[in-house]
Amino acid sequence: MAVTAETAAPARGRVRSVNVSKRKGTRKTPCSGPVDIEARKGVAEDAHAGDWHRQVSLLAWESIEKARALGLDVAEGDFAENVTTEGIDLLALPLGTRVRVGGALLELSQIGKVCHTKCAIYHLAGDCIFPREGVFFVALESGSVSAGDAVEVVALGDGTCAHTPPQALAELAASQR
Repeated sequence: MAVTAETAAPARGRVRSVNVSKRKGTRKTPCSGPVDIEARKGVAEDAHAGDWHRQVSLLAWESIEKARALGLDVAEGDFAENVTTEGIDLLALPLGTRVRVGGALLELSQIGKVCHTKCAIYHLAGDCIFPREGVFFVALESGSVSAGDAVEVVALGDGTCAHTPPQALAELAASQR
């Protein structure tokens, strides 16, 4: 079944936390104030910012709650997500979906990821849900993002994203077999 505006509900949520880290493969620290997302780069001062298709990562608080229900002692930022959302079904959104997060405009470029090794997050938390439930975006427009800001779908994608390398999609597809 194709995802449409009617099936992508809810198309609005909120930012629960914004999180940064200086190194890849580690938990991120929740920020007390706003963070800047820079167009074509990602979250300023974050290790994952750069010229690639996974500039900004989002994870739903609802996913973290599932991990907590399994007994994991985890919170916002523990799965290395830049933005912890609440009230929006990120996994129902197709590639290419444009989302306004606070003042920044983002485009969905990858759903899930392949973990080639068990990272520090896996060893610290006992599991890493991010490969299954995290989503990645490229930053189209710069803007400031704070906890409490709106997360709103502004254009539903068609299942493709020009920013996503074909090899990344092929690797994901192979891992799901």
